[in-house]
Amino acid sequence: MFIFFETIFCTFWGLNALRKDEDVLVKKGFLENMFAKMMPRSTDKLGRSKMNFGGIGPKMIKHVMKKHNALTLPQLIELVQEQGVTLAACTMTMDLLGLQKKEELLEGVEYAGVAAYLGDAADAKVNLFI
Repeated sequence: MFIFFETIFCTFWGLNALRKDEDVLVKKGFLENMFAKMMPRSTDKLGRSKMNFGGIGPKMIKHVMKKHNALTLPQLIELVQEQGVTLAACTMTMDLLGLQKKEELLEGVEYAGVAAYLGDAADAKVNLFI
C-alpha cells in the first residue's frame, strides 16, 4: 500500500533539508548570520539520528543504505517533487532562522505560513508536517 502526500510542510529542522548546499551571498543581520552558520545546510549535513557515535554513525547508515540500494534523502526529495508533491517552507520560521531569500532554498520549494498550510491540509487527504 502506498501513501501519497500532497504537501510536506517544513519548519525549523525540516527547513535545513531544503537549504542549498552552497553558500548563498545574502546580506543579513548579526543574529540571522549566527543562526545561518549554526544550522546545517543541505541534507548531507543533517544529523541522521542520536546514534552519532563521534561521527561514525552517519557513515555507517550511509554505508547500509548504499548496500541495500536505498535512495538518499536528496534523491527522495527530487522524487517527491517529480511526483507533484508540494514542498512548503514555513515563512515564519525562515524569518526566525535568518533564511531571508528564496535563493537559499532548493528550486521548486513553495512558501507558506502556518495558516495557509492548515487551510490546504484541511482539504487534503494526506499531509506531512516536518
